[in-house]
Amino acid sequence: MNWLLVVVGAAVGAPLRYLLDRAVQARHDSVFPWGTFVVNAAACLVLGALAGAALAGAASSRLQLLLGTGLCGALSTYSTFSYETLRLAERGRGFLAAANVVASVLVGLGAVRLGSTAALRLFG
Repeated sequence: MNWLLVVVGAAVGAPLRYLLDRAVQARHDSVFPWGTFVVNAAACLVLGALAGAALAGAASSRLQLLLGTGLCGALSTYSTFSYETLRLAERGRGFLAAANVVASVLVGLGAVRLGSTAALRLFG
């Protein structure tokens, strides 16, 4: 029955990713993939908070499957990040491609840390 939790989380995460990506990108007249950047950062924040809650004993394994594997797995998108970065490079936007890689990794790590620290303080 664990697989059903993953399916339900993914069923929410995938449309949420699409809607959030489109909403963010529509607000920026830029070739930089802000939509993907924001959804990946949001997924990192949620996953960090979930990990912190789990470490504090406040998140069950079922909640981890629902939100971590399902929701965050469908919300974040490494394939789109990779594709958009490659497209930037192919279009002669090497600086933006490199900035996307560096900023995505740093912001992602920071978001996981922030989420985890906040959850540990809240539940720990």
